[in-house]
Amino acid sequence: MKKRPRKASVRVRPAHYLPDLRAGLSVAGLLIPESMAYSTIANLPPQTGVVALLAGLVAYGLLGDSRFAIVSATSSSAAVLAAVVVGMAGGNLPMRMLLAAGLVLITGLIFVGASVARLGGASEFIAKPVLRGYAFGLAIIIIVRQIPSVLGVSLKHSDFAGLLIELAHSYPHWNVWQLVTGLVALVLLFAFGRSRQVPGAFVVIALGIVASRWLGLHAHGVSVVGAIDLSGETPSLPSLDHRQWTQLGEFAFALALILYAESYSSVRTFALKHGDLTEPNRELLALGAANLLSGLFHGLPVGAGYSASATNEAAGAHSRCAGWVAAVVVVVIVLTLLSWVALTPTAVLAAVVCHALSHALNPSVFRPYVRLHRDRFIVAAALLAVLVLGVLYGLLAAIGLSLLMLLRGLSVPNVSTLGRLGDGHDFLVLTAHPDARPVPGVIVLRPEAPLFFGNVEVMLQHVRACVVNASDSTQSIVLSLEESPDLDSTSVEALLEFQRFAVARGKRLLFARLKEPVLALLIVAGMPGLTPSHVLYSVDDAVAAALAQSR
Repeated sequence: MKKRPRKASVRVRPAHYLPDLRAGLSVAGLLIPESMAYSTIANLPPQTGVVALLAGLVAYGLLGDSRFAIVSATSSSAAVLAAVVVGMAGGNLPMRMLLAAGLVLITGLIFVGASVARLGGASEFIAKPVLRGYAFGLAIIIIVRQIPSVLGVSLKHSDFAGLLIELAHSYPHWNVWQLVTGLVALVLLFAFGRSRQVPGAFVVIALGIVASRWLGLHAHGVSVVGAIDLSGETPSLPSLDHRQWTQLGEFAFALALILYAESYSSVRTFALKHGDLTEPNRELLALGAANLLSGLFHGLPVGAGYSASATNEAAGAHSRCAGWVAAVVVVVIVLTLLSWVALTPTAVLAAVVCHALSHALNPSVFRPYVRLHRDRFIVAAALLAVLVLGVLYGLLAAIGLSLLMLLRGLSVPNVSTLGRLGDGHDFLVLTAHPDARPVPGVIVLRPEAPLFFGNVEVMLQHVRACVVNASDSTQSIVLSLEESPDLDSTSVEALLEFQRFAVARGKRLLFARLKEPVLALLIVAGMPGLTPSHVLYSVDDAVAAALAQSR
């Protein structure tokens, strides 16, 4: 009896994990300062950022798909969270904590529900120009809100214009030592930022702690983060009434949409760069689990931020093991060095935020819209919306603007008239191809957008106008529906009405390029003359059938 060859044992070399180990250490050096800094954006204690960081790393490490994505608190989600909870609770910190936990939990549930419903493409409803304009304006607002921390003043206004005015009036109270501390930290961050191999934020935080501890910055009025207490962070549901849960639910959809758009954009960018596949619905599930875990422990909302993911990739990460290494490093620091981290000057944290967002203030993101003469108004409107309306309502306005763009594009009554190219089987748009010629006795029309309840009446009204203006010798109408993969009931009724219009004018109506769902619907609805063979009809087939019927 012939023996089967034994499968060669695969020896895993320790060197294989070195890139992930190095990447994890670099990412941890960036994430710890940023998570604390984003807590200040959210107007919440620093431990909320640390909790969110651990929840994101653990949950995404278990369920996520991307080998480069790092899930933690993000600046945009922290700003939206602050707008919601400050608006609902004002200066009541315990209530802000409860509201924040509730908002994060609902956001996590939305992600999980969207994953179950297979809604992975939902973020595509936010147009890229809108997202870029909003992100640019959001970066401006967040950086401006860090200025009081750098100047050592406490301000009442949170809106953009009011904050700038109050900053100018607070000039006599500016703390020069705190200002110098923040500026030195910012200069060092930009200096270290030239090398992605050096965790600049981590080094600058360490230098700030040293300066606070041994140079006595606190003696000059330079404020520090203070105690970071994680002992009471046990999983629990926030105690909120029905009205508060309802209010949070209204804002959670907007937060989930913008957070997923930001996260999936990062995941997809690195996947395309390295030839990896992406699973949007799996990403939804991973983000949902991460936010549920963060919310249960009263942390910030989390997503796959671009800066941390880019740092992970640049440091040479090969797999999700880099995220696990970062989680272990964070746990070690939390267990051993929290008393030192509490000495971090708040001006240094503000500098970390400003440096992290500086890449978002590159005007080159607007260059394509200026060069192409497209969507310039849209991107400018999204930017102004966040500056004028604030973080939260600017976000809602930006999402509404995206949907209006979609509806506007779908509702434009663009119907093309087609003609035959030479003696072949190809039919092209007459206005774009002078060599194409109309077929005598037949008018071929094609709506250039999918038909649905919002545009079908306008489209078919335009088709009617083309039929009315056609020559008297036109006996047949060929309607190509290749742009419509499916139809709603309003569109089916409108097509039946158009068929009656054609009959009333003594015209024959034929369809071309019907998809299977469309054909099945029209047959069930009673559209005369249709059979299952119509699904194979090209425009040339439909024209040939029209000419054969006219003989």
